[in-house]
Amino acid sequence: MHSDDRDDPFGDIFDEIERMMGEMNGPDEAGADTHIEVYETDDAVRLVADLPGVDKGDLTLQCDGTTLTIQAATGHREYDERVRLPATVDEHSADATFNNGVLEVTFDRAEASAAIDVE
Repeated sequence: MHSDDRDDPFGDIFDEIERMMGEMNGPDEAGADTHIEVYETDDAVRLVADLPGVDKGDLTLQCDGTTLTIQAATGHREYDERVRLPATVDEHSADATFNNGVLEVTFDRAEASAAIDVE
């Protein structure tokens, strides 16, 4: 039997059904991306991350001034996200809140480097 080079008339429908079923079942453990939004103003950088199922006590945050690392684990998933910040921040100015699976972290922007006069 020879294969037919024409498109499968039902292929697009089945692809769409599979996509919708995936959305209804929620993200799988292995490949789902964490939803993270980063906002910046002249004075601050704010990050908002959705971490469903995470307890506040299981959450670890670290910042080196340019990257925020978010680590947490639930019974279904491990989070290990590294978010490159759009500006250098003062990591000691961090203000973080966690409510109903939504993490919000705000940093003050770091002061610009001072010029050094050479004599």
